[in-house]
Amino acid sequence: MTTTAPVPVTSSRADRIRYGGLTVLMLMGFLLVTAEFLPNGVLTEMADALGVTPGQAGQTVTVTALVGLVVAPTVGLIFPRLDRRSLLVWMALAAAVSNLVVAIAPNLIIVLLARFLLGAALSAFWAMSITVAVRLAGPEHLGRGVMFTSAGVSLATVAGVPLGVMLSEFVNWQAVFAIAGVLMVLLAVALRFVLPSVPAEQASSIRLLVDTLRRPGIALGMIGHVSVVLGHFLAYTYVRIALERIPDVDASTIVVLLALFGLGGLAGNLSIGFIIDRRFAFFAVFAPAVIAVSVLAMILLSGTVIGVGIVVLVWGFFSSWLLVANTWVGHRMPDRLEAGGSLVVVGFQGAITLAAGVGGLLVDTLSVEVVYVIGAVVLVLGAVLFGVSNRVSSRAALG
Repeated sequence: MTTTAPVPVTSSRADRIRYGGLTVLMLMGFLLVTAEFLPNGVLTEMADALGVTPGQAGQTVTVTALVGLVVAPTVGLIFPRLDRRSLLVWMALAAAVSNLVVAIAPNLIIVLLARFLLGAALSAFWAMSITVAVRLAGPEHLGRGVMFTSAGVSLATVAGVPLGVMLSEFVNWQAVFAIAGVLMVLLAVALRFVLPSVPAEQASSIRLLVDTLRRPGIALGMIGHVSVVLGHFLAYTYVRIALERIPDVDASTIVVLLALFGLGGLAGNLSIGFIIDRRFAFFAVFAPAVIAVSVLAMILLSGTVIGVGIVVLVWGFFSSWLLVANTWVGHRMPDRLEAGGSLVVVGFQGAITLAAGVGGLLVDTLSVEVVYVIGAVVLVLGAVLFGVSNRVSSRAALG
């Protein structure tokens, strides 16, 4: 493992951690993820207005994940010297344009094209967030910096999309997207004036990504990362079906249970974020193991609402996987933050796409119980691979 010399402490902790910049990053994560999944909450209204089926309208979410597979590994190559603050500003503006075009789009084709911009903005944000977090929090507090970006995602899960749905009850769905677009413009201004300059790292390339994977333990860790995300989303994508197995459950109870998952995620992100820098190797193994147990418990305890409520709360608490994965990247490859961040995003988006597709086939042909068991097995595989990866990396560092 490549190591860096200790950073001399020349200023106070408050000076070293730029909480204003980290808060703006958190807001960007919140707005981007809210916009990404906003169609889920207004799907019926959107489909009716565009004259398409709900399934076709649902592809507005799918395209954002697919774009990530292309943008994440290439954004550094396309903009090798552009200051990362400027890149985030441009991505915020791209997301603003996406939302505003969706608000006035007359048909699904234009909506899908607009959502490509949002997918690019999301992937660029995640690929660059580690580099910017290090600049704002300092290498010794990388986990705390990443915690802010992950908190934006958790907050969007808990409040962002529900807030969008609530707004759609007072105004139409187009107005909700327009509001999101205006907020992204304001965020772009805040990014420009609150973030410090963040010079680009070594120009990214496919060769650099491959070379990064060749480092001791990194390839194993990345396969583990994909396994964890795949196992998690095999279960979470079809959590509604799993919850409907509870006897006499109604829609309001399901909403409460999903809210418990989101609240657990927010609490876990904030709690783990303060200690992740010292315990990233532990949580890379422990978190997916706990999620695997929770996924199995969803099936075994489906006869009781209270039991399932406890399970989803625990599951949500340990579900802030990007916090763990990005901190792992920051400590295992501090000289390749952009390359590592790109690999994490590619693995994440690819695993989500695979989970939705394969999981859907398995749910239709077999059962949700089978999907959850497979998800738990894949999660355990991810935990084992990370355990081996940590040992390989540690031996290489000592050698």
